[in-house]
Amino acid sequence: MTDRLETLQKARARMLEDRDAYAKVLAAPFDRDKAERSRIRFVETQSLIDALDRAIAGEKTGERGPPVAAAGF
Repeated sequence: MTDRLETLQKARARMLEDRDAYAKVLAAPFDRDKAERSRIRFVETQSLIDALDRAIAGEKTGERGPPVAAAGF
């Protein structure tokens, strides 16, 4: 396993832990402020997990994606 793939898998595992914590808040007795923040963070975290899944799949198949043009740096 490559270092890059291992790093992506560790990051995904960490994000799953974070997502679970947000889900617990959402499942707890309703507190509008906490629920709203957790809902937003849950969705953001799930989007990141989905992106990590795509990156992991790309690493496993050897895809690197399209080259990224320099942003004027």
